[in-house]
Amino acid sequence: MRYYVHASDGDIGHVQGFLVDEQTWAIRYIIVNTSNWWLGHQVIIAPEWIDDVNWAECTVSVGLARQAVKNAPRYEATAPLDREQEARIHTHYGRSGYWSHEAKHQSGILRC
Repeated sequence: MRYYVHASDGDIGHVQGFLVDEQTWAIRYIIVNTSNWWLGHQVIIAPEWIDDVNWAECTVSVGLARQAVKNAPRYEATAPLDREQEARIHTHYGRSGYWSHEAKHQSGILRC
């Protein structure tokens, strides 16, 4: 089943997958395929930025503007995600990183 992602000012794409922390099994990011809106672009969005999930309508609403998502750093599935990239994404959206709230440890991220 496909879940569509809505920004605060319109549709931005659909959920393509998840990035999961290998040590804690926490879902760190949802992978959003924005090809519904513009071609070939994937971005990641932290679950903490989700405002609502409507199970009946298969939608996920995030408190981000479409332009912010469009200008976000692209997610490349072929390259490992490191803390520097995560920090760049969180800075882009003006959000603090999950690592500032948790004990500092090295963790791997799995694509699901």
